[in-house]
This record gives sequence, structure tokens and C-alpha cells, in this order.
Amino acid sequence: MNEIYLIGLGNPGKKYSNSRHNIGFLVLENLSKKYNSNFLLKNKLKSFYSELKINDSIYRLFLPNTFMNNSGDAVQAIVDWYKINLDQIFIIVDDKDLPLGKIRFRKKGSSGGHNGLKSIIEKFKTNNFNRIRIGIGSPPSMNETNKLNTISHVLGNISLEEKSILDKVYKRVIESLEKLNTKKEELIINELNSFDKKQN
Repeated sequence: MNEIYLIGLGNPGKKYSNSRHNIGFLVLENLSKKYNSNFLLKNKLKSFYSELKINDSIYRLFLPNTFMNNSGDAVQAIVDWYKINLDQIFIIVDDKDLPLGKIRFRKKGSSGGHNGLKSIIEKFKTNNFNRIRIGIGSPPSMNETNKLNTISHVLGNISLEEKSILDKVYKRVIESLEKLNTKKEELIINELNSFDKKQN
């Protein structure tokens, strides 16, 4: 049976559960909920784990409990345990360099300053892996200075207005993820990259 590995990046704990930096977690929590599956802590995988069956494929969902900066440790544990290659995994992350609600699916690329991606790249010495990036918009500048208040932006909670946009994004991403085993990857990449939150 075909197996699909999805890793959402975020920070564990209630304090961060609704933060912009936890969008990777939120997408997979929504997917898991849709199939009435729960996440359970698996220490050997350094992650919370949920498993579902969609169209004759097993979907393995992971939420690392290593904190964002050490995401690579969890990804390494998953790769080692299942004896898979890094390119079999799909990483889902937030991106402050994309407008709120924009989706970008790439098969490789730099970390773009994202600590979770940076940790994975450092751990595996490669940037060749699938990542689905979801825009959270850029942080507002602080007072009169032009410095961007990045930390409080990414760790800040998603507002109700943002949530109404992001709920559409989660739905779109989940619909595409559900087709990973039946549709050509290129079609899914195009589908996600052309998503327009205004039209959906």
C-alpha cells in the first residue's frame, strides 16, 4: 500500500497552538480531524503522530515536539524509523515572505530564514525536499524604525480576520494532499501555486 508522509512544522504546547508559526501543525490537525483520527505522542519519532487511510493510501502525519529550531531532529527520527528518503516527505510550513493566504509548493529551495527549514537543511545537508509554504504576510515594522518585529509576528496568534482566510487555505491544501496518490504531482503543484484566496 502506498504511504504518504506529511510533516507539519510548529512549536509544541498550548502557548503556541494558535500562532502563525504553527500553520504546519494547524493544516495537519484539520486533516486528521476530518478523518476522525487523533495525534498521539511517539517518543521514538520525536513527534505527535496520526494515521489515516485515503483512497487506498496510508497517510502518516507528524507534528514534531522538538520545537521549531530543532525540526531536523524529528525529521531524522522519522526518516530513520521508516527507512525512507527525505524526498518522500512533504513539509508544511508558514512563510512570512508570502502574502497572507498565498500557497507555494516547491521541490527544493533555501530556508528563506525559516528556522524549521534551516534545521532540516543543516541536518540532511541538502535542500532537496518537498515543502508547502503558506503565507502569513510580513510583520509590521516597529514604531518609527523600519525594523520588522518578526518574532512577535510569527509567534503571535492568528486573528479572526486572518483565520477566515486561512481556513480556506487549509481546505485547499487538504484537498490537494488527499489527491497526492491519485493525481500527478505537477498538477497538484500548479493547483496550489495558483490558489487565489479571493476567488475561493
